[in-house]
Amino acid sequence: MMSEKATSASEGGKARLKAYGTIAVVVILALLAWWFDPAWLYGWLKVLHVVAVISWMVGLFYLPRLFVYHADAPAGGEPAATFVVMEQRLVKVIMTPAMMVSWVVGLWLAWSGFGFMGLWLWIKIAGVVGLTVFHVFLSRAARRFAAGENTMTARQWRMANEVPTVLMIVVIIMVIIKPFA
Repeated sequence: MMSEKATSASEGGKARLKAYGTIAVVVILALLAWWFDPAWLYGWLKVLHVVAVISWMVGLFYLPRLFVYHADAPAGGEPAATFVVMEQRLVKVIMTPAMMVSWVVGLWLAWSGFGFMGLWLWIKIAGVVGLTVFHVFLSRAARRFAAGENTMTARQWRMANEVPTVLMIVVIIMVIIKPFA
């Protein structure tokens, strides 16, 4: 049992290192592209932004679902330990890096494409701030689960799972419809 945990922690550390290394490479390439400002930059940064947002949203949808199952698992058992590993990896290897890329690239696109002008853009940014607050809430909940200190029921986690859906709908409406443009 002990070696399995060490392997899991080691694999998780390697995955995290790869994720952060990838982020560093992407940021460096983005800075170089920004410096040279080629005509293709804006379109490719939009692609990167959409991919990062999709990755982040998947985590925001899936982590509360894991919490539903984890809340029902017997404390201290093998399923609970497995959920802790899954939750930690999801937060550290997928969600947080994707959130950071979403923010950095999204702010650059808002500045270069729109000069931060437009009520629709500020409502979108407010929705993304809401998603970020929910992300932080989930990250803290994952740490509480790991410490055996969950305070919410499976039903409450099911309801919490609706928060990113509502915020995502607001963001998408602002981006596609631009109702206050």
